[in-house]
Amino acid sequence: MTRVQSRQASRIPLPLSLPLAVVAGLAMSAQGRVNGALGARLGDGLAAAVISFGIGLVLMAALTVLPPAGRRALKRVRPALRERKFPLWYLLAGASGAFLVMSQGVTVAVTGIALFTVAVVSGQSVSGLLVDRIGLGPGGRRYLTGLRILSALLTVAAVVWAVSPKFSTGGPTAAWLLPLALPLLAGFLQSFQQALNGTQTMHYGSPAPATLINFIVGFLLLCLAWLVKLAVAGGAEPLPAQWWYYLGGPLGCFFILVGAVVVASLGVLLTGLGMIAGQLLGALLLDAFFPVPGSVIATATVLGTLLALAAMVLATLPWPRAAFPAALRRGRRTGR
Repeated sequence: MTRVQSRQASRIPLPLSLPLAVVAGLAMSAQGRVNGALGARLGDGLAAAVISFGIGLVLMAALTVLPPAGRRALKRVRPALRERKFPLWYLLAGASGAFLVMSQGVTVAVTGIALFTVAVVSGQSVSGLLVDRIGLGPGGRRYLTGLRILSALLTVAAVVWAVSPKFSTGGPTAAWLLPLALPLLAGFLQSFQQALNGTQTMHYGSPAPATLINFIVGFLLLCLAWLVKLAVAGGAEPLPAQWWYYLGGPLGCFFILVGAVVVASLGVLLTGLGMIAGQLLGALLLDAFFPVPGSVIATATVLGTLLALAAMVLATLPWPRAAFPAALRRGRRTGR
């Protein structure tokens, strides 16, 4: 099967792939809440990240190795590497996921989930445009049209608007401004992770091997970082007994799997916008049904979430024929 044929076979129709990206965003929002709470409970964000990734690794290994289809897909990894279907460094995509989970455990307790979300979304929106333009993802190069750029800007504005009622709970600016650098970089790296995983999935014929490799790489990196932290600052508090503290790993499995599948259909930018809309919806639902101290559901929160959904839909529309003919011609060559 040629690269073009395998790419087309791996695509999911837009009416199905876009809602899947939103659902993956819901899982990301829940994971942020869980891992942030675990990091605060342990007094050690790195330990929380190690636990989350460790559980995800065990679960993903079982989902990949036990079913026959998973084992067959896993056997395609070595031939793909031997035939140089993609650069070897694509296997390091899991480092991005590890960095995101570490950021959740380390900074959410300091900045709050609102400011954390703003930083992640800002980084992801910018890098989504960049990665699509470079053509790292399985969908190939996608030129920057006015609607795609406008959608990214509207998404950032929507997130800032949605979480604006919570800014007053963030404390003094100096207390949370510097920690925001971590989630900002984590969000920027997310688009690269989705692109690299999507390319691997296209060649393996299944998202399971790429997701498993993500967890192996991320878990090893987090363990090394935690061992350094342990030697310098000591250990964490005892593990909590409540089961929900350990849901971060399964949630991570879910959104990495879904992201690797839908990115071939949507491209990196639109996949990111769908996940961002899901994160906002998830945060809204969590604050409504599982509130924590400082939770706020205001008019701005609801309207900002609706604006993010509108921006996501806007990115799926064709660029107007009369506007910038050169950009239109480029868009035709990419199938957009």
